[in-house]
Amino acid sequence: MCKSLTTKVLSIAVVASIVGCAGPAYRPIIDTQGVDFNRYEADLRDCQSFSTQTADAATSGAVGAAAGAVLGSVLAGVSGDNRKSSAELGAIAGAISGGAGGETNQRNIIRRCLAGRGYRVLQ
Repeated sequence: MCKSLTTKVLSIAVVASIVGCAGPAYRPIIDTQGVDFNRYEADLRDCQSFSTQTADAATSGAVGAAAGAVLGSVLAGVSGDNRKSSAELGAIAGAISGGAGGETNQRNIIRRCLAGRGYRVLQ
């Protein structure tokens, strides 16, 4: 039982980490008219770096996994379902949604940072 639980927790952590890897590498679409691309690349690297200084997607995924496991256990207790499987499903759902939320936050930081430096960010 302990080995199975450890394997599942490790799987959740891997999912959260994979989701978390996507954020800082994000390259928004900008209007390139009049853009100095050497300067843009330097600004983009700076903005990507700023985005990782906030709560990153992997951390958000781990927090989401813990919250999902607790919520899954509580709901299973109320409904009379198998608590272990409900907690595992809740943890997986929480990791995915938490990681996605963290990635969205990182993308927004990159967009705002570039816009603040004068770039017209389209997406």
